[in-house]
Amino acid sequence: MAEMPVRSGRFTILGAGVVGLCCAAFLQRDGHEVTLVDRAEPGTGTSFGNAGLIHIDAMTPIATPGVVRRIPRMLLDPTGPLVVRWRYLHRIAPWLVRFAWAARKSSVENISIALASLLDRSDEAWRILIREAGAEDIWRETGELHVYRRKEAWEAAQESHALRRRRGARLEDLTVAEMRQLEPALTRDLHAGVYSPGASSVTHPLHLSQRLVELIRRRGGTFVRENVTGIEAGAAGRVRLVGDGGAREADSLVIAAGAFSRPFARAAGSSVPLDTERGYHLWLPRPGVEMRRPIVVGDHFFAIVPMTGGVRLAGTAELAGLDLPPYWGRADILGDLAKPFVPDLRLDAAERWMGHRPALPDSLPVIGRAPGHRDVFFAFGHGHLGLTMAAVTGRLIADLAGGRTPPMDMAPFAAERF
Repeated sequence: MAEMPVRSGRFTILGAGVVGLCCAAFLQRDGHEVTLVDRAEPGTGTSFGNAGLIHIDAMTPIATPGVVRRIPRMLLDPTGPLVVRWRYLHRIAPWLVRFAWAARKSSVENISIALASLLDRSDEAWRILIREAGAEDIWRETGELHVYRRKEAWEAAQESHALRRRRGARLEDLTVAEMRQLEPALTRDLHAGVYSPGASSVTHPLHLSQRLVELIRRRGGTFVRENVTGIEAGAAGRVRLVGDGGAREADSLVIAAGAFSRPFARAAGSSVPLDTERGYHLWLPRPGVEMRRPIVVGDHFFAIVPMTGGVRLAGTAELAGLDLPPYWGRADILGDLAKPFVPDLRLDAAERWMGHRPALPDSLPVIGRAPGHRDVFFAFGHGHLGLTMAAVTGRLIADLAGGRTPPMDMAPFAAERF
């Protein structure tokens, strides 16, 4: 049965990261008027600093039995791929309980099925917007090469590879010679690798966001830079956004504020266990090496990605909330970890960055109507896959707003699942 369409074709989208931009672009395709509201310029927040990868085969959730067994170690190693800051442990403890529950074998299998239902539609949705935004020069059909130096790391990854293949991922096991043929900058000191030929990447995530903004503006959309501090009930069933510049009525609202969405969702009547996996990157403007495609380092769970103007080392996750200061050692360590894989990489002039991925304990985003609200929609919590899932999320929000039945089961992404 089709959903009821919204009562008005005028949308306010709270959040101008890549998810909010894609929601705006797909809503405009249906003829809706859109206004984006954010405290920062579009695409300059967390969306700026990602690895630029379209991970269409990333069906493995973060929470798995092996990861849960390593939680005590996460408190002791400040430079590991996933860490918990001691000062935040008391705040993150309830989230970690849900994380451990999601890591049960049966849950992992079901979560991977839900992830696949989004990922299978991600590429098609992106290609629609890439074409309409004239961003073909930013989109790269590079594939994604995962490399391993240690036999133990390769063997530990086999369970994840098998799960992804069960969900339909096309993965090719490669020898060292085959990996170096795809990427000559790699060291010979490797054990094995796996290649995802259907994956794509972008030359720079900010440039992609800027093209989407241009598309939205050409279609009559507007952007308002304002720090929204809350939402409340307005007149005639509307929602009112309250910010530094006063109050703003919204006929229909999409909450797409990434890791900052939780208080807005609560104001709309939903308690979701949203937290943040803080991500770091190291930007190398003079990398000293030419690279053909993105490399994912399977031993340490981060990426080495050639982009316009340099090479980005991006990845790892830190559970430390929104307010603690950055621990820049987590950015610096990426350079030390990358050198054994790409020996000619130059680390001088490196620039650090930290951003807040919106993280839910089951690795599934919240996409859909706010419970009890016909004209309020949620589109947040995409974790490591915000760029990958942004376009398909926008397409699903447009389907729901237009009263169309989405082409997949939306129950795994409902706020009510918590």
